[in-house]
Amino acid sequence: MSRILNTEVAFALPGRQSIIEVAIGEGATVREVIEASKIAQIYPEIDLDNFKVGIWSRVVKLDATVSDGDRIEIYRPLIADPKEVRKRRAEKAKEEGRADKVTGGRPNQVKAKDN
Repeated sequence: MSRILNTEVAFALPGRQSIIEVAIGEGATVREVIEASKIAQIYPEIDLDNFKVGIWSRVVKLDATVSDGDRIEIYRPLIADPKEVRKRRAEKAKEEGRADKVTGGRPNQVKAKDN
């Protein structure tokens, strides 16, 4: 007789999130837990072929086995590269005078008053 594991499946959109508890047999995979949760019925946009999944914030493959107490997380694809967003924000700050054009840091107030 296999042991029953208590797990959770989590998915979030900007305005809505769900955490579904799933009791499943020992040896189950991440994919099996997600399918047992029926979360795709709530969020039809979930595409396991293109979305990454993880256990407690650590990315894993769909065939990874789960342990008792695991939270399986389904991650949406990024719509923007975080590095590019930071770079654009820094460039805008330089253009607006909120950042030093050479260092990118805060403008030197003493130097600015001398000009």
